[in-house]
Amino acid sequence: MRVAPGRRATGLGVWHDEGGVVAVLTALGLTVLIGMVGLAVDISMWYRTDRALQNAADAAVIAAALNGSGSYQSEAKAVAAQYGFVDGASGITVTALNNQTCPDGTTSCYQVTVAQGSAPTFFSQILGNVSPTLSGAAMASGSQTHSYCLLALGGSGTDPALQGNGVPAANLDNCSIMSNTGMTCNGHNTGATNGDAHKTNNGCGFTQNSNVPSVADPFAGRSSNIPANPCATYPQEDKHGGGLSGNNVWGASGVTTTITLSASPTIANKGIVCGDLQLAGDVTLTTASPGSVLVIENGQLDTNGHTLLTAAGSALTIIFTGTAGGYTHAPTGGGTLNFNAPTSGTWSGVAIYQDPALTAGVNISAAGASPTWDISGLVYLPNSSVLFSGAVNKSNNGASCFAMVVDNITINGTGEILKTGACAAAGLNLPTNNVGVIALVQ
Repeated sequence: MRVAPGRRATGLGVWHDEGGVVAVLTALGLTVLIGMVGLAVDISMWYRTDRALQNAADAAVIAAALNGSGSYQSEAKAVAAQYGFVDGASGITVTALNNQTCPDGTTSCYQVTVAQGSAPTFFSQILGNVSPTLSGAAMASGSQTHSYCLLALGGSGTDPALQGNGVPAANLDNCSIMSNTGMTCNGHNTGATNGDAHKTNNGCGFTQNSNVPSVADPFAGRSSNIPANPCATYPQEDKHGGGLSGNNVWGASGVTTTITLSASPTIANKGIVCGDLQLAGDVTLTTASPGSVLVIENGQLDTNGHTLLTAAGSALTIIFTGTAGGYTHAPTGGGTLNFNAPTSGTWSGVAIYQDPALTAGVNISAAGASPTWDISGLVYLPNSSVLFSGAVNKSNNGASCFAMVVDNITINGTGEILKTGACAAAGLNLPTNNVGVIALVQ
């Protein structure tokens, strides 16, 4: 409306101009208000989704830690799916990891992350907001009670006390291994379910744990059951393998000799041998029930290329004892040890027992190869440095159970240790270790 010079504009024109401005401002304000309300709705939805993701991660990581085996990832994903987050569907990813560093510095934790690729934005996109990525992450201590078929006590201070060099044939599935110092495996992890080290684990076992509690020697107390030493002399082989006679030589060339051992060992009944024992032929032992002991005082067991076998229904524990120095206290020779430990009684589950009082002459440089070991039960060598380069299989008449307790052990490329799993049937309670309590730590 045009206004003539010298006259005032009427209120009607002003009202029309201001009303247009108000309408524009109102429209803009409503747009912002709707956007803010929409953003609040979206944020509320994102919060609920975030909490659901976190709950799924918490449950999944506990499930993974409880599983504690090679299928822990599948277990975590299955539990996350129960919460509505299926790995690979609708942008969902479920990631499960073991051997993670825990808040206390150990490496036995499990971690699970459940992530949603992009959260829906029903309203906030009006304001130009970018869709956020939501995720939940949780960590749990993967602590369990582990049973060990191979325990390196490390009393000598050797670190690592357990070492594998290649060993593609070792398959310790359903078996865990433990070192009271460190452990190192090069080229192959031995296939053990868990590799536990009091110090650092470098590559041993499917699940690799460092900084776990050490394990006390669980079999040292059995030494109180070793029969008293009745020996006056200890005949030894000469450097050519001869020089032995009488009770120090068993068997004859070309035939299999059967020897019966009683429940109460003496020198006269061959249950105690003073000095070295050498096989001159294959020998089959029949024993008392539940088993007999063969005690070798200050001497070695030289299979001399022959086989020492326990008959069906028989069981044997070979004990090396005597004085700390000057003798070899171990199996030697290029033959075969094929025997099973008793499944009950004083020496239940124990196949070979080196007296823990022995500190010299106890090392074994070709375990499983010279002689070959077909043994069911425990081989206890607490102060021995063992070089393992042969193979271990079950005995003809025993359960599929083999365990070793040593000071330290190196397993070379040809070393082959049988898959174990029947030690309960063999009468052996394996060494165990509680590596913590499963709980959320983050």
